[in-house]
Amino acid sequence: MEGGGAQNNPRTVEEVFRDFKGRRAGMIKALTTDVEEFYQQCDPEKENLCLYGFPSEQWEVNLPAEEVPPELPEPALGINFARDGMQDKDWLSLVAVHSDAWLLAVAFYFGARFGFDKADRKRLFNMINELPSLFEVVTGAAKKQVKEKSSVSNHSSNKSKSHSKYSKPMQPKDEDEGMGMDEEEEDEHGDTLCGACGENYASDEFWICCDICEKWFHGKCVKITPARAEHIKQYKCPSCSSNKRARP
Repeated sequence: MEGGGAQNNPRTVEEVFRDFKGRRAGMIKALTTDVEEFYQQCDPEKENLCLYGFPSEQWEVNLPAEEVPPELPEPALGINFARDGMQDKDWLSLVAVHSDAWLLAVAFYFGARFGFDKADRKRLFNMINELPSLFEVVTGAAKKQVKEKSSVSNHSSNKSKSHSKYSKPMQPKDEDEGMGMDEEEEDEHGDTLCGACGENYASDEFWICCDICEKWFHGKCVKITPARAEHIKQYKCPSCSSNKRARP
């Protein structure tokens, strides 16, 4: 399988973590921003298919590796067979859970292969554990408390609810006052996670909120610019847009 193996085997904790983040980012794309394409590739009429994530932040749906044993642990087999027998969200959540397990398996395979000791394994796990799981990103589980807080803060927000967004802040005239505003905004949204890449909110980046699922996204992750957002009356993220697809 092209791209499926470890082309540059990571040997340190930091390198393994970078490998993990790249593979994770690719799989998040498949399950969020590229979900329509992912759905189409998971044809139940095809043979057993797997979802692979690569260190290059790309993803691929393909048959499992032919070599036995494989060069790396293999992801869940046959994810395409359950596609039409479940609700879209439930199916994507199931794929996400199995993908989380695979990402950890690959990371600790490298750890075992290159002799990580107890301290290294613990450090690697702690670094991984700081990131939301794929399941949390796909289901929005990590954002439940943030949503509750946002629903209260929206009453006092001077942003438009139809497409709440945050662009890079202007340089404040009063430095002390400006710092206070930045800190308040960071406190209010600091736990918010991008529904596409899973990274945390930052006040110097443009964000947009889906009016259907209420998930927040980096503008760059969903290819929405501040200028374009000004003309959107109701924003639907890629996942919510794909739910309009007619089911057989």
